[in-house]
Amino acid sequence: MATASPRAISAAPRHALVVRITHWLTVVAFLALLVTGAEILISHPRFYWGESGNPNMHPLFSLPLPTSRPWVNNGFGTAMPDGNGWGRYLHFEAAWLVVLTGLVYVLWGVWRGHFRRHLTPERGERSVGALWQRVRTPLRGGRAKDAGAHTYNTLQRVTYLVVIFVLFPMVIWTGLALSPSFTSAFPASAELLGGRQSARTLHFFITLLLVGFLGVHVAMVALAGFWTRTRAMITGRAAAKEDA
Repeated sequence: MATASPRAISAAPRHALVVRITHWLTVVAFLALLVTGAEILISHPRFYWGESGNPNMHPLFSLPLPTSRPWVNNGFGTAMPDGNGWGRYLHFEAAWLVVLTGLVYVLWGVWRGHFRRHLTPERGERSVGALWQRVRTPLRGGRAKDAGAHTYNTLQRVTYLVVIFVLFPMVIWTGLALSPSFTSAFPASAELLGGRQSARTLHFFITLLLVGFLGVHVAMVALAGFWTRTRAMITGRAAAKEDA
């Protein structure tokens, strides 16, 4: 009986170089966006709907957080240190890193057929019933079968497509709609969202969805073998025994 070579057994291809580079750049940029976004948030943890909003207006909702601006009365007697200046600057820089990295990833993915081969659900798995089956299997303690153990399943593919082509474009759009210079050049960017304050509110909720995705993604990587999956995303290859 023919056997596979030790090289083939010990190193199975997992991720292309472009996928790995854009993945880690996005990780760094997204963490920077979360830290700076939190710093910006505590300067005014109140949200409005429409074009304008200020401390004298009744908010759509308010987060129970102390603020870094004493004139924003949020029910706390003390104010947080104000780092709004550096927060906004770094937030802007990290956002452009996400935009440029995402653009490279999408263009490469279309050119090399990455989305069609790895992220588009198989023809027989595009129904609601097939997707629901993929959700039920792990909840019942089942395991993926055949190629499903080594590739993205239908639920993962749909989730990644939504994150890449819906949530990230929306968080970028709503972020740009908060920039006075951008909205002065493209007024419709904020108008279509209901105004600049509406864009800020939507930006916040979309960020929560992305943070939720990040939490589930990290949890699933940990359950599947954290160091094996992390090493594969760094080196591009994974030990076949560990991968199985």
